[in-house]
Amino acid sequence: MRRALLDTTIAAIQEGGPAGLSLRDLARRAGVSHAALTHHFADKAGLLTALAEEGYTLLADELAAERERSRDFVELGVAYVRFAIRHRAHFEVMNRPDLYNRDDSALVAAQARAEAALHQGLSSLAGGRFEKDERLAALAAWSIVHGFASLWLNGMVPAEFANDPDASARAVAELLIRRR
Repeated sequence: MRRALLDTTIAAIQEGGPAGLSLRDLARRAGVSHAALTHHFADKAGLLTALAEEGYTLLADELAAERERSRDFVELGVAYVRFAIRHRAHFEVMNRPDLYNRDDSALVAAQARAEAALHQGLSSLAGGRFEKDERLAALAAWSIVHGFASLWLNGMVPAEFANDPDASARAVAELLIRRR
C-alpha cells in the first residue's frame, strides 16, 4: 500500500505541483481511507519526506551509474538533468524543503549519498582541475545543471534548444566546463 500511495502522490504532483496536495484527495484517489494514509506517513510532511528520500536515492543511483558508464563529468550533469525530467514530481519535492521533514534520518542519508555521488564524479572525472576548490566547483556544477533542469521543466528554454534536453544540457555544460 505504501508504494501505491507514493505513486498516487507522484501522479497528483505531476498534475498540480506539490504545494496544493491534500491527504484526503490522495486517499480518495488511492481508494483508501484517510486513516490508512496517515498510518503509513503520519501527515503530509511525512508523505513528502518519503517522496524526497526516494528521489535522492534515485538520483544517487543514477549519478553513480552514469559515472561508471561514461566516466565523463559533463555526462554526470546530463544525467542530473535527465533525472529531473524523468522524475519531475520527486525533483519538485526534493527542492521544496519547506514541505518535508529536513531532519529525517533516512532523508539525510539519501541526500548525503546524492551529494557524495556528485562529489565523487567531480573528483574522479574532472582530472583534478578543481582539487583546491572542490566544494565551490561542486556548487558551480550543481548550479549549472540544476538551473538548466529548472528552466527546462518550466518551459523557459529558448525554442532552438528545446527539442533535446540531453543535447542542450550537454552543450551548456561543455561550454562552461570544457570551454570549447
